[in-house]
Amino acid sequence: MGVLDGKVILVTGGGNGIGKECALLAAKEGAKVVVNDLGGTLSGDDAGDAGPAEKVAQEIRAAGGEAVSNSDSVTDYKAVEGMIEQAKDEFGGLHGIMNPAGILRDGMFHKMSEDDWKAVIDVHLNGSFNVTRASVNHFRDQEDGSYVLFTSTTGLIGNIGQANYGAAKLGIASLSRIIAMEGERKNVRSNVIAPFAWTRMIASIPVKDEAGKERVERMKNGMRADQVAQLAVALCADKSKDVSGQIFSVRGNEVVLFDQPRPVKSVARLEGWTPETLLEQGLPSMKGSFMDMGATTSVFPYEPI
Repeated sequence: MGVLDGKVILVTGGGNGIGKECALLAAKEGAKVVVNDLGGTLSGDDAGDAGPAEKVAQEIRAAGGEAVSNSDSVTDYKAVEGMIEQAKDEFGGLHGIMNPAGILRDGMFHKMSEDDWKAVIDVHLNGSFNVTRASVNHFRDQEDGSYVLFTSTTGLIGNIGQANYGAAKLGIASLSRIIAMEGERKNVRSNVIAPFAWTRMIASIPVKDEAGKERVERMKNGMRADQVAQLAVALCADKSKDVSGQIFSVRGNEVVLFDQPRPVKSVARLEGWTPETLLEQGLPSMKGSFMDMGATTSVFPYEPI
């Protein structure tokens, strides 16, 4: 007996990395799986290839599970509607979606092209809208459904050279939160995971110094895609029906629950503020509570568990 027995799960980006591990584990835990992957390059430039998704579906079937493949793009709303219908036609329903599909087009913001901005937003943020909007009424009607969307510490904390990616990923966290709030009465859950894992996306980030090389080695050996899949699958299980609207991270064998923006400090002036008094008193009094400019490595400076 698996934790997803009787469930039908759609996994986007299921041909490689985290998506592949999510699809394989979901099937192992009893789910019938629609494996979606465009099969394109990491930057999303090529038209794609049906091979990666079908290869994973074949692996699931060879192990005794049930799976079909789909090679459409999450950026095409009509195509995503087709994925939902494919799940219903092939397996009689749909109960959960894991959406790690993504691309990278890194670059310093002052050099970033409009095309690189739009392409990353389209796959990550618009793609997350497409998969949730195309399925949410189905989930509401059956009063059962779970979304596992994927954010990033680039969005939650920040990372130099990834303004497009970070903006999309923080937007996904907000999207998930509001879906969870609006879906609570209908048992429609939504959570996000910020994964630490060695994938082809991480492998594409340039290594510029010895410290960067050491971080890469730690990720290769201690932070794997299959570790992230454990939480993704758990969040689609019936036993997690009281878990929604949360932001998690998986770093090796460590599962982290993130806080979400709440007021930190306030200042008040009975006669009201002026630019001058804000500069002299208001902002300086808050300065001790300002967030520093540290990137993810300053928040997680220790070895993965």
